[in-house]
Amino acid sequence: MRLSNAAVASLAARAAGEIVVPTYDRASLAPGIVHLGLGAFHRAHQAVYTEHRLRAGDHRWGIVGVSLRRADTSEALTAQDHLYAVDVRDGTADSFQVVGALIASLVAPQSPAAVLDAMTDPRCHIVSLTITEKGYCRNPASGALQFDHPEIVHDLREAAAPRSAIGFVVRALALRRAGGFRPFTVLPCDNLPSNGDTMRELTLAFAREADPALADWIEGEGAFPNTMVDRIVPLTTDADRRRVAKQLGADDAWPVMTEPFSQWVIEDRFAGPRPAWERAGATLVGDARPYEQAKLRMLNGAHSALAYLGSLIGYDTVDQAIAAPAVRNFVESMLRDEVEPTLSRPALASYRAELFTRFRNTALDHRLQQIATDGSQKLPQRWLESVRANLKSGAPTERLAFALAGWIAYLSGQDETGRTYAIADPLAGTLAEAVRSTLHADAIDAVQTLFEIESIFGCDLRAQPRFVTQVARHLAAIRAQGVVKAMDACTASRPCTQPQRPPRSGE
Repeated sequence: MRLSNAAVASLAARAAGEIVVPTYDRASLAPGIVHLGLGAFHRAHQAVYTEHRLRAGDHRWGIVGVSLRRADTSEALTAQDHLYAVDVRDGTADSFQVVGALIASLVAPQSPAAVLDAMTDPRCHIVSLTITEKGYCRNPASGALQFDHPEIVHDLREAAAPRSAIGFVVRALALRRAGGFRPFTVLPCDNLPSNGDTMRELTLAFAREADPALADWIEGEGAFPNTMVDRIVPLTTDADRRRVAKQLGADDAWPVMTEPFSQWVIEDRFAGPRPAWERAGATLVGDARPYEQAKLRMLNGAHSALAYLGSLIGYDTVDQAIAAPAVRNFVESMLRDEVEPTLSRPALASYRAELFTRFRNTALDHRLQQIATDGSQKLPQRWLESVRANLKSGAPTERLAFALAGWIAYLSGQDETGRTYAIADPLAGTLAEAVRSTLHADAIDAVQTLFEIESIFGCDLRAQPRFVTQVARHLAAIRAQGVVKAMDACTASRPCTQPQRPPRSGE
């Protein structure tokens, strides 16, 4: 039996309350939210908070999901009436719920007009996004819109058939303005610093290029709240599908796996109505930045360190990597000594302890290679903002420099056991060329070559000889001694090895 509306009643009766299923009338749901980026994270996070409000009787908030690239998720979910299971794993016992908040799914390349129709529907009050860092078509170092990005070039030329999320948002807002409707709230839920402010600036930059009067209207009437989202959602495997099918007694082609922990911090500034997400556990605040910065630099920053250093050692999952004393001690000292001093969120030590408990969850099977993707887009906010803050204040940067050296070593595409892996990154070609050109060079040359990539490092870090020297020293140690020995030395604040020569003059 395939999961579907017809199957839900029998599932509820068979499970006798062990599996939570929708009991409301799904046909009564209005399309109040359009979500761009119909991936696992959204379905395990924002959709679950919204499901809570639908079950409470507020049926204004059905979700229309939009896949901006591939059709596989939409095809799988359409065949089961857009129902799917959420499997919450803590290493002891799983808990399951079937979510009914998703009422339709669209594939943007197949029908951009249908996506725009959903976004311009007067019942739509919120357009949310989980499109990953690279989906914003921005320069990761400067934050500016990349007007030479192929999708932005296309969308400025072919406004009625957008390809980028920015293009869809601006075109839909233009249509709403022309129709006399208020703008929807744009609610980004990606790991970007000040993600709402960032989305607002990108949207206004695009709109000013297309229609200055539209940009003025968006600036005056629109709303782009900052948010912080936090829940670990690994990739779904065939083994996961088999486990879920056995528990449900029905096949689910696209269930999502997640952890018990979930947090959503949202600035309470909307252009129109919104769900009472706070009654589902979300935190509504005036300023989300302290929470957002802590999550980006601590959880996401630690995840990236685990991904690159753990992958080099030969580990496959987060729980394997954090179980190694050398890795655990290094990541803890990096967060405690070099990241937390840059943050203002309260109770940082408790937050750090909570993170390590989550990392040890053996049931999630959170793959390091999943986290390692798109490093060129992630590292500026996960590591480099802490680096810049510490360089400015004169605080230590040794552990952050070691993590960055680990990323450079990771770009070789081979771990210390001899296994190879692909570098999944929008700048993969540029990174591969940089690695090839310095394969037999000393560590200083390798670091300086990578630091020349301005879209990652800007222009400032290559002009910091102390930091360049630190990264090079750690890269040389990793190459000579292996990750674990070099990491132990770094954690103990002992010199790992010396670079073969100082940075080139003037750099």
